[in-house]
Amino acid sequence: MYKYGLCAAAVAVAVATVVITHFIYKWRNPKCNGVRPPGSMGFPFIGETLQLLTKSPSLDLHPFIKNRIQRYGPVFSTNMVGRPMIISADPQLNNFIFQQEGKSVELWYLDSFQKLFNLEGEARPNAVGHIHKYVRGVYLGLFGAESLKTKLLTDIEITVRNNLLNWTTKGTFDVKTATSQMVAVFAAKYLFGHDVGANSEEIAHTIDGFVQGLLSFPLNVPGTRFNKCMKDKAKLEKMITYEMKNRMKNPGKGDFLDRAVKDLNTDFFITESFIISVTMGALFATVESISSAIGLAFKFFAEYPWVVDDLKAEHEAIIKQKEDKDAPLTWDEYKSMTVTMHVINETLRLGNIFPGIMRKTLKDIPYKGYTIPKDWAIMVVTSSLAINPKVYPDPLSFNPRRWKDIDAETQAKNFMPFGGGTRQCAGAELAKAFIATFLHVLVSEYEWTKVKGGKVSRMPMLQFDNGIFITLKKKNKD
Repeated sequence: MYKYGLCAAAVAVAVATVVITHFIYKWRNPKCNGVRPPGSMGFPFIGETLQLLTKSPSLDLHPFIKNRIQRYGPVFSTNMVGRPMIISADPQLNNFIFQQEGKSVELWYLDSFQKLFNLEGEARPNAVGHIHKYVRGVYLGLFGAESLKTKLLTDIEITVRNNLLNWTTKGTFDVKTATSQMVAVFAAKYLFGHDVGANSEEIAHTIDGFVQGLLSFPLNVPGTRFNKCMKDKAKLEKMITYEMKNRMKNPGKGDFLDRAVKDLNTDFFITESFIISVTMGALFATVESISSAIGLAFKFFAEYPWVVDDLKAEHEAIIKQKEDKDAPLTWDEYKSMTVTMHVINETLRLGNIFPGIMRKTLKDIPYKGYTIPKDWAIMVVTSSLAINPKVYPDPLSFNPRRWKDIDAETQAKNFMPFGGGTRQCAGAELAKAFIATFLHVLVSEYEWTKVKGGKVSRMPMLQFDNGIFITLKKKNKD
């Protein structure tokens, strides 16, 4: 019996070894009808996720991406949180991917992102093309150029003025956090008619939690980053649901939620769950993009004071030409801000808040002798374009003046802070107008001093490691 037991145990170990070895082999060599791009699948289940989540104290490409481009080339294979993925920093392939929207590829999110924003099931934004068309149309109607011309630009200026004046009473404060709260109040008002008031800090904190959890493992157990994200999500969902129920009874505010409730159940995807997820997504994107850009701008202002001088000259000239010096900013004045737009472009170029744009293949895609397998994720690394030394000499240096020499065609191919193709962010004009208005009021009427902080890193998204603290005061009128 003893010998028999030893023999059975040996057989069991042998079988287990064969099974595990076979599993590891299949993990490292996933099925492909051709030759997949070079790369490593990493460890079973976790892939190379941990390497991507390593903090890098630089505005350069994250080392995970940069090192693999140097090793494998601009197109390589990997695995993120259990998903096989192709990462592309190849301009030609990236352009093809954007042109193939709805044909060879579709919009896709990491599992953690899908669960955070309820993007699973038939109502997910990539279910059919007209879903994206609907959301984009509603968003552009509320935040596009026409709305900015007629109302929003003035409302943005009022918001900025009120907040800057309030910041002068704070002493030393973290400008990234304060800006997040400012934009959260503005966005919540126009998205779901909510006057957040004292809850602005809570909403900003919730959105920051989303950012920290976007690339985390979708492991919803106490103590994990994703678990905290889900708790923050529940708070925000409750707030939006409350407003939505009220809107069903009392419509008429004219915001995003009003339009969505009006269209409720007119198509299969416009459900209450869909409205909540889209509202949360829009709130997150608006707050994070604008606040990160403004926070980064303050970092650069401290390091490149001549940029502030250039801005002051432009905005003082705008005010000098006004008949009524106290009149609100006009659309024509906003569109005349050439220097300001160069500063915004350069900030967004180096900011690269997201490491890339996600898509999923609908069929095998042949490319330069390789095959990108069907149902694989693709990360289009648009940030690699933004630091191409052939287009931007000394690419990690902050130099807004470089934009004077960049033509429209070169910019269109190498500058995608708001995505590309048919999925380009509908809030791009709102973000630029908000930042430009903020800078107009800031440099015209205020003085500030950076006190501490300003270190940024990528993990792989942009992070402010220890905040960026300033003091702010009103300029003395001559």
